[in-house]
Amino acid sequence: MRQVVFDLETTGFKFSEGHRIVEIGAVELINGAVSGQNFHSYVNPKRNMPEGAFRVHGLSEAFLRDKPCFAEPSVAPAFLAFVGAAELIAHNGVFFDLPFMQAELKAAGLEPMQNKIVDTLHLARRKFPGAPASLDALCGRFGINTKERERDGHGALLDSRLLAEVYIELTGGAQAGLNFIGAEKLSDPGNPSRSAKSPVKQRARPLASRVSDAEENAHKAFVAELGEEALWRRMT
Repeated sequence: MRQVVFDLETTGFKFSEGHRIVEIGAVELINGAVSGQNFHSYVNPKRNMPEGAFRVHGLSEAFLRDKPCFAEPSVAPAFLAFVGAAELIAHNGVFFDLPFMQAELKAAGLEPMQNKIVDTLHLARRKFPGAPASLDALCGRFGINTKERERDGHGALLDSRLLAEVYIELTGGAQAGLNFIGAEKLSDPGNPSRSAKSPVKQRARPLASRVSDAEENAHKAFVAELGEEALWRRMT
């Protein structure tokens, strides 16, 4: 399965208010593991840079002045080619990244993206109800190193890399990259040289829970609102 984690930096929150994309970053995942293939481009927004946006990502109007515009072949068409038919992953992607990208594509006379999208903000809120769900908060929860982000600020490619790590943790952690079809092919009784890997051993002692008392109480309150037939009630 091929997925693409992506992130945008912009001059502001709404395309409809004249704001534009200034940086695109994307990271490829194959079967849930980072492949090492990335996409990155700065974008000339053809407008001024608001001070608030500059404080977030540090991209000035002067720095972006000689960068390609969104519609140029090295930016939007190249990004679309990199993504292809892959499933998209973004943090707040349903309400920000994807709509912003679609608006830019429409303005550039390009076809909109039809890709399915997974929003890690929604995943995190479902998995940890009541807990902070920002990218920084999730990196802290999973012990993901953010020193580069703390030093250099936001960056579309850096944030995509961090989000890829967060997504892997949200969806299974160490199991990322397993390909069960491939494993079946390796287990070929007619070819002793192609034997499957040994089963994964269980830990001698379970890991301590990362769930705080506040998070557990918030979850219990959430489950209490689901009704008597809720799956969570049967599981507990």
